[in-house]
Amino acid sequence: MSRNARINALLLLAVAALAVLPLALGLGDHKEEPFAGADAEAETAITEIEPDYEPWFSPLYEPPSGEVESALFALQAAIGAGVLAYYFGLRRGRRQGAERATPAAAAVRDVRDAPEGD
Repeated sequence: MSRNARINALLLLAVAALAVLPLALGLGDHKEEPFAGADAEAETAITEIEPDYEPWFSPLYEPPSGEVESALFALQAAIGAGVLAYYFGLRRGRRQGAERATPAAAAVRDVRDAPEGD
């Protein structure tokens, strides 16, 4: 197995562990919403500390339901992943193109610099 394949396998294993371990260990079982977002956790903590707290701002758009909010979040994540994949693919393509061009340019220089025969 090549070095890159081992690294990819270890990264895949780490991602799977990060996804499965919290569920397997029962983390969050004592909560009403075990895996709520950070915004909800912060709001709960703030209202516990200061019950009369009034937020400075309100959201520009309030989705009609939790499902719509989740769908919009998933869409945002998919667009971000697409942009990153495009960027890394473009970089790799440019690097491969440069690697292919270097030997071809060297061959052209060698032919051009070669002494002419009789």
